[in-house]
Amino acid sequence: MPKLSVIIPCYFNEENIPVTAQTLIQNEAHFESDVEFEYVLVDDGSKDKTFQAILAFRAQYPHKVKALKLAANVGSHSAILAGLYHATGDVCVILAADLQDPPELIPEMMTHWKHGIKLVLANRTDREESFGQRFFATTFHKLIKRLALKNVPDGGFDLALFDAALKDEIVRMSEKNTHILYLLVWLGYEYVNIPYTRRKRDIGVSRWTLAKKVKLLVDSFIAFSFFPIRAISVIGLVLGLGAFAYGGFVLLARFFGWIPYVQGWSSLMVVFMLVSAFQMIALGIIGEYVWRALDASRARPNFIIETILDNTSQQQK
Repeated sequence: MPKLSVIIPCYFNEENIPVTAQTLIQNEAHFESDVEFEYVLVDDGSKDKTFQAILAFRAQYPHKVKALKLAANVGSHSAILAGLYHATGDVCVILAADLQDPPELIPEMMTHWKHGIKLVLANRTDREESFGQRFFATTFHKLIKRLALKNVPDGGFDLALFDAALKDEIVRMSEKNTHILYLLVWLGYEYVNIPYTRRKRDIGVSRWTLAKKVKLLVDSFIAFSFFPIRAISVIGLVLGLGAFAYGGFVLLARFFGWIPYVQGWSSLMVVFMLVSAFQMIALGIIGEYVWRALDASRARPNFIIETILDNTSQQQK
């Protein structure tokens, strides 16, 4: 009897949880009869009544629902990692709490798993969202695919089903400042891709701010690509060759008398400011890599669990 663990990070989702819970229970009818279900809902330090909504879901299905409350908001990817630590299924699914990614795809995804596919991705081919959201998401995934992970599907994905063996690898690595979904692809397993259209959010307001999106973009590049460091080297080399060529031109100009003297204070300042700006950007990029290396070396936990409610125990930390 295979066991399916559905990991759901929750942040300010008190209105979504009841709808999501009902949808998940109704969706069980579309699976084969031998599947056992486990729902691991992780409250990522919400300041509303998200955890109370999770507890209400657990009260209805105490043998299916695990409720975790983190002490502070650590981001959705660390919340997912916390859920993976406590998932016990033979196969796992990462699902958003707002139902923008349809749970109806999970039965089809699990069928592929039963045929031996360890990783199944639901690939976003379109979005029922604003132009700005679509533009940022499309640009994000195109950059990642071109410069970091070549095997990421076009359009990206947020809904993924994967074998417990992959879950164990992710938990063992326990990386900081990373993109867990991309980490699944980075493992290198062949995957099946199921296209779908991402729904607009009908309930509540997304807390996925621009600052968080930019941080995830930076984290993803630094976690999976050396392109920023290589770009610094290339730009530095180009600037160096340009400076050498310009210096040669100045010497020849003075030697042959093409111009009576080299002048141009404004031009000199422009070049100086350009090179200085490049140096500061380069230091910032290098600093991002150094900071993440320092953060990993400290071995601080990715999350602190304040409360755990599972099938066998009730624990508070």
